[in-house]
Amino acid sequence: MERLSIQALDAAGRGVARDADGKVVFVEGALAGEVVEAEPVRSRRRFSLARARAILVSAPGRREPRCPHFDRCGGCVTQHADARTQMAAKQRWLEDCLERIGRVRPETMLPIVYGPEWGYRRRARLAARLVEKKGGVLVGFHERRSSYIAELRQCEVLPPAVSALIVPLRELVGALSVRARLPQIEVAVGDAATALVFRHLEPLTEDDLGRLRRFADAHGVCVWLQPGGPETARPFHPADPGPLYYDLPEFGVRLRFHPTDFTQVNAAMNRTLVSRAVRLLDPRPGERIADLYCGIGNFALPLARAGASVLGLEASAALIERARENARANGLVAQFEPADLARPALARFGRFEKVLLDPPREGAIAVVNALPPAWPRRIVYVSCDPATLARDANVLVNVQGFRLAAAGVVNMFPHTAHVESICLFERD
Repeated sequence: MERLSIQALDAAGRGVARDADGKVVFVEGALAGEVVEAEPVRSRRRFSLARARAILVSAPGRREPRCPHFDRCGGCVTQHADARTQMAAKQRWLEDCLERIGRVRPETMLPIVYGPEWGYRRRARLAARLVEKKGGVLVGFHERRSSYIAELRQCEVLPPAVSALIVPLRELVGALSVRARLPQIEVAVGDAATALVFRHLEPLTEDDLGRLRRFADAHGVCVWLQPGGPETARPFHPADPGPLYYDLPEFGVRLRFHPTDFTQVNAAMNRTLVSRAVRLLDPRPGERIADLYCGIGNFALPLARAGASVLGLEASAALIERARENARANGLVAQFEPADLARPALARFGRFEKVLLDPPREGAIAVVNALPPAWPRRIVYVSCDPATLARDANVLVNVQGFRLAAAGVVNMFPHTAHVESICLFERD
C-alpha cells in the first residue's frame, strides 16, 4: 500500500497523483483533493496504475456508489462522485483539451447541463457468454480492464424495466441451443417500446424460436434477430412490432428509428442538447443550413421546423432513408443525401449560412479543412470527444478565422468518463 495525495481526475475518471519518486500514478476510485492508501495494479516506465483501498481524507463530493456491482463492472467509473464533481471534472477536461490541443479559449463557458443520473441509458450492448465456472450464461457489461463479463443481477443506469431483464436474459440464453454462440444482445428503448436484438452466430432451432417468442410475450419486448452484421437485423416477434420512436416535444417532432441505428443513449439530455443547439444556431426562415453527420434527423428536423432550408448529409444510406421517412412523417421539408464526409465536396451543394456538426468520436477534421473562406458564418459543433473537438477547433479558429464564442458540457453519460460538449463558432 502507498499513501497518495490526489491532485485531479483524468479523462478516464481516475485520480491523478505522484508517488515518492515523482512518477505519475492513476488511482481508480479516488477523487481530487483526497488522501488515499492505494494498492498497485500495474507499473509502466512513465506511470503506474493503482486502486484506492482506503480513503484517509475524503473529498466533499464523495458518495456511496448506488450500484452493488460498481466495484467490478466496467460500465461506470465515477459513481463514487456526486454529479457536480463529475461534471466539474468533465468541464475542466474540455477546457484543458481546447487550450492544450486546440490553442483556443472560449469567450463564454455555457452553464453545465445536468439531468437524470439513473435509469437514463436507453441504448446498451450487453455481452453474453457461457461461463461454466459461474454456473451458466452471464449477461452484462465487461469487468474493468478485462474481457470477462461482470456477473450482474441489475444495472442502475439502465431503465428499471430493462435492468429487471438481466437475470431472465441469463436464464433465456442459457436454455438456447446456441448459448455458446450468442455473443451479444443490443438494447434499444423508445418512448413506447423496447427492442432486444439477439446476435447469433449459428442458426436457431424451432425450440429456440419458441423460447424467444414466449420471452417477448412475457416481458412485453420486441425481439429482433441478427445473424450477421447490423444490416441483417430483422424483427422476429411480434412479426410486425410497433415503431421505435422518441419525441422532441419542443419542436413537435417524432423520430422513428431501428434498434441498430445510432441514437443518443440519454433521451432527456438529447432533448436538452437539441434545444441548446437550435438556440445557438438561431435558424431563420429561409436560411440555408447544413446538418453534417445528420443521422436520422435529430437536429435537422427541429431546424426545419423553425423554417430553415435544411440539407442533411450522412455516410449511411440506411440512416439517410430513415431521415427522409421521418421528414415525411412529420410533414417537414428537408433534403437528405448520402455523402462521404471523410472526402467532403460541400461546394457542390451550394452556399450555407450556418452548419451543424455532430461527428463520431473521430471528429470532423476533413470537413473543417474543406470549408470555403466565405461561408458559413456560424457553426454549432456537438462532440463526444474533447480531444478531436479541440483539434478541429484549432483549424476553425487559427486557420479558418472563426471565434470560439461559447462552449459547454452536457451530462449525457453520467458515471462514465465520456464527455459530451457543444461549441459555438462564429466569424464576421
